[in-house]
Amino acid sequence: MTTFNDREKAFEDKYAHDAEMMFKARARRNRLFGEWLAAEVLGLSGDAVAAYGKDVVKADLEEEGDDDVLRKVHADMEAKGIDVSDHRLEKRLDEFLAIAKSQLA
Repeated sequence: MTTFNDREKAFEDKYAHDAEMMFKARARRNRLFGEWLAAEVLGLSGDAVAAYGKDVVKADLEEEGDDDVLRKVHADMEAKGIDVSDHRLEKRLDEFLAIAKSQLA
């Protein structure tokens, strides 16, 4: 029975580790995405870019999934009169997730 318990513990540890790494990757992805959006799309610069990246990270804590991030970004872009498709934003999120995962590896 010890072998089974050890194996179960190993799976639980791996699950916890994977969940933690995904949380960190998503947070980094959101920061990178926010900084890209602030600098490239919204035209912000300097400390405002880093601050906006942090705001996007905070926005992701509202609910499960990416809808809260996209909702925040769309509202900010609409306030500036900028129209970007959901598809483009979702594609950039995916690209930044890959970058974030490679940075954490």
